Amino acid sequence: MTDSKSHYDKMTKTPLAKLIISLGIPTTISMLVTNIYNMVDTYFVGTLGESPQAATGILFTLQAIIQAFAFMLGQGSGTMVSKALADRNEEEASEYVSTAFFTGVGLGLLLMAGGLLFLNPFMRLLGSSETILPYARQYGICVLASCPVAIGSFVLNNNLRYEGKAFYAMIGLVTGGILNIFGDYILISIFRLGVLGAGISTAVSQVISFLILLYFFEKMAQSSIKISAFSKKAAVFLTIARVGFPALIRQGLSSVSNGLLNNLTRPYGDAAIAAMSVVNRFSAFVMCVGLGIGQGYQPVASFNYQAKEYGRVKKGLLITMGVGLAFVACLAIPGLIFSEQIIYLFQKSEEVITIGRFALRCACVGILFLPLSVPVNMLFQSIRKPAMSSLLSLLRSGLMFIPTLLITTHFWGIAGIQVSQPLADILTGLVSLPFIVVFLRKKEFQ
Repeated sequence: MTDSKSHYDKMTKTPLAKLIISLGIPTTISMLVTNIYNMVDTYFVGTLGESPQAATGILFTLQAIIQAFAFMLGQGSGTMVSKALADRNEEEASEYVSTAFFTGVGLGLLLMAGGLLFLNPFMRLLGSSETILPYARQYGICVLASCPVAIGSFVLNNNLRYEGKAFYAMIGLVTGGILNIFGDYILISIFRLGVLGAGISTAVSQVISFLILLYFFEKMAQSSIKISAFSKKAAVFLTIARVGFPALIRQGLSSVSNGLLNNLTRPYGDAAIAAMSVVNRFSAFVMCVGLGIGQGYQPVASFNYQAKEYGRVKKGLLITMGVGLAFVACLAIPGLIFSEQIIYLFQKSEEVITIGRFALRCACVGILFLPLSVPVNMLFQSIRKPAMSSLLSLLRSGLMFIPTLLITTHFWGIAGIQVSQPLADILTGLVSLPFIVVFLRKKEFQ
């Protein structure tokens, strides 16, 4: 167990830049490795052809659905755990994390059963064509089978972060990610299991990550997970859901928009779906840098807001935006310059390269606007302003992206598909600016 006074002093007295970066870097590394093994999946499966590679894009949407529920529970409970620890109430913290953890595992079992029972229509709903469906089925079975431990892992990971233990959260995810990379090579290149091998590797790595995170949580966290702490009070469930709802919107709308993107891309053939799959994977890789720094800021904002250190909350927002922009630019600019080479690395098809090259260039421009929208969104969630955070969460993948995708595709066809997400990213960043200014000028907090 960690001493509560030392934790309090760490969160309220450590220089902000040092604290945010120290919490954000492990999270960024975790997300980078997670996205690297997603890209490795794309690379190895890409050696099997366009349709198998397109299947990874379909399953990317399924994984986003699973993560939507996981982040809702993990960030909803984590925010309340951080609040409880700021009040030095470890019993309340244990109640929130235990309730979220066991609810997540149970929800994972329901998603697994429902997904496996209706596997074919589910894969078609996510955008599978008849040529992609056999490969999507193989990968999908593995992803669904590991759903309970995947959600459990995200709950553990987020709560470790909110307790200021981002380093240990990183070890759990990074270990699983590295094992997945080697698993892909062994099962696809050596044992020739194809897409099924990629799915098995992903599922096994998630189980290992779960066990490591559970071990670290039991050893390092101030709160604890136990059946006796599982709450029977509706207010606890509603609080977790209400505070975590913005995360559900962010990830859930991402799933809906990706499914819509796959379905609108389908008439242009498997090559188009494969190209957009590669672009989305690379975009997610770059985005995770900005998201990682933003998630490093979340426990700082939550804890200091509860401790009434409002100046640290404001200054932390500006630091997070600046650091996030610098980090994102280091990846987005090379992606903009070497877009053709990046697409070629994953798929040698000339048609895929032609479609993906322009789409990736556009995506890298749009990503540069994320440091405007992501930190302020995470800020409002962390200071328990779910209505404001939910509104901002609706923007990128919902209010901005879906209409933009439908309009641009209608008028410009495949070119509209290529530019829709970057346009939505730019608009989301610009719309977020007034929210940032109003918060920074605010003198009274309630």
